[in-house]
Amino acid sequence: MTATPDHDEADSIDAVVALMQARLDTLPPDREAQREFLGTYRRTTAAVGAAIQDGVFEDPAWVLTWDVAFAGLYLDALAADISGEGGVPRPWRLAFDAPASLPPLRHVLLGINAHVNYDLPQALLAVISDEDFADDALLVRRRRDHERIDGVLSGRVAAEDVELSTRSARTLLDRALRPLNRSASRRFLRESREKVWHNTFELHRARAMGPEAFAVRLGELEVLSAAKINELLTPGQVLLRLAVSGFGVLLPPPVPSVKL
Repeated sequence: MTATPDHDEADSIDAVVALMQARLDTLPPDREAQREFLGTYRRTTAAVGAAIQDGVFEDPAWVLTWDVAFAGLYLDALAADISGEGGVPRPWRLAFDAPASLPPLRHVLLGINAHVNYDLPQALLAVISDEDFADDALLVRRRRDHERIDGVLSGRVAAEDVELSTRSARTLLDRALRPLNRSASRRFLRESREKVWHNTFELHRARAMGPEAFAVRLGELEVLSAAKINELLTPGQVLLRLAVSGFGVLLPPPVPSVKL
């Protein structure tokens, strides 16, 4: 089996897409279920690259750096899981261990959930420095580009639904609910990204307090994200349930430390 290149070699959207394709080409046979999210993510990443080329973003160089960092967190988790070396974050471990018998859509949702709720605040933090957080005008531009990603992802919902339907039998109820499911998908992408922005600020505040405070807050985010994964693993019409409960997670205010 040909070795898959390390994500650290990627410095462009094209390079990230190539790494994802290489991983798809070398994915072990017992990892077929994980192919669903990886394929979806590869196509979505290519769409982000096209949006950068089309001038959709105010700061395309920043979006490029951010998207590469974001993808790297997933590729690292997948590589660690496949190698068995450990250290896979809890949300990803639950997503990777989900039963292969689940519908393809459910596997895609599990991957999106782990990646957006747990990885995305970390990726944003990696490309927004403490100095940047002190620049209100710059933060407004960063947030606008953050929100523009929604437009790119929402534009992929219908196409990805069609893609998944070619590999998964749809019941009469599934077909009847398709328009509502697509609407719910767009809604939870928008809702979760608002919470991601909040969580990024919470992690920033913790980072300013030092490594221990940051580790505590990141651990809280990991637990919350894993709990949402468990919710997705519950049988039933998952998109309808998420339309009520929401897709994202929200870090609560930090608990004040008590000095004795």
